[in-house]
Amino acid sequence: MILRLATFLGLAFAATIARAGELEPWKTKSNAIVVDAYEMNSIDWETMLSDKRVSGFIAKASDGLPESFSCTGDHNGDTFAHCKTMWRKYAVSRELYQTRRMIARSHKLLWGAYHLARPGNPVDQANHFLDYAEPRDDELMVLDVEGLDPDKYMSLEDAAVFAGHIKTRTGRYPILYTNHITAKYIATHRAKHRLLSRLPLWYARYKPDIRQVFPMGNWESYALWQFSSGINCGKRRCPYRVPGTLDDIDVNVAAMSPLALKAIWAQGALLPEKPLPLILVAKVEEGTGARATARATATIEQAPLLVSRAEATGGAGSGVDSMVTGSIDFARQERALHVATAADDVTRRGCAEAAALTDSLRRVAVKLPLCSNAQ
Repeated sequence: MILRLATFLGLAFAATIARAGELEPWKTKSNAIVVDAYEMNSIDWETMLSDKRVSGFIAKASDGLPESFSCTGDHNGDTFAHCKTMWRKYAVSRELYQTRRMIARSHKLLWGAYHLARPGNPVDQANHFLDYAEPRDDELMVLDVEGLDPDKYMSLEDAAVFAGHIKTRTGRYPILYTNHITAKYIATHRAKHRLLSRLPLWYARYKPDIRQVFPMGNWESYALWQFSSGINCGKRRCPYRVPGTLDDIDVNVAAMSPLALKAIWAQGALLPEKPLPLILVAKVEEGTGARATARATATIEQAPLLVSRAEATGGAGSGVDSMVTGSIDFARQERALHVATAADDVTRRGCAEAAALTDSLRRVAVKLPLCSNAQ
């Protein structure tokens, strides 16, 4: 028998509570809009600023590492002339970044910068980003991980190194920009990617409804949601049109007012880490059929403990549906009784009782008497 207990610290958010900002939040006029752009996006600033909902601007800053200024040595097969072309583009882009920054800040827009992460050299890339963006204490820093292929994008392991180095140099962590597939992978494997899974999430998904997405790992929701770009915005239809920009501009929403967004804009802290689901594998020790008993032990390292879900499964053949009810009893009466229920298959020969969750400080017994309806 396998007993799975999803455990959460403190007052966990209830899954049944409706979550604000997950169904077309850009239609709520009190929510802040944030524009993000790369160097080739055309912007009429005076016209764009006529939209008073536009509260922030995030610009592309660095992209991997720049070419060598002298263009000496090997450049992955590129010619000397191509190296010079790329260096000129880099120099112009950097001047454009500073110009946009000056305009945005002069009009009281929140400012942020993102680094497009490339394979390899995460510390060098982090240093390059800081040298390029020169982030101020009130400006947002973003690590952009576009996908999971380490040959095309920075690996998740290197991304954690990048984020850690940013923290070392600035005292703040960046937030993480990524798409749904990558975010879901990080959330699912958060035991391996503990740092990335705790960075606030700038979530890229071009759909009107994400109510079935969150919570996802440590993410209760998004910090920003990139909901519109050239992918889903055209001449005939667009989720949100920012005046003074073309259809290819990326548009984001924060599920809060501009004033509330300003208060948390610079970010810098990690999100709380939720305990991982606790999985107990109980082996039948004695008896057979309805009289069988099973036992498993585990260590509870964090408290208070709230059990939100319990599942019991047996592998002894076909079975019938039944309701499994159990309880967590704190022997020292330090906490109130919590009851966990779960519906699962109870097999014809798998009716069993699982018990035990102990540690040296707090002894907790979990008992699941299974009343089988097997014939």
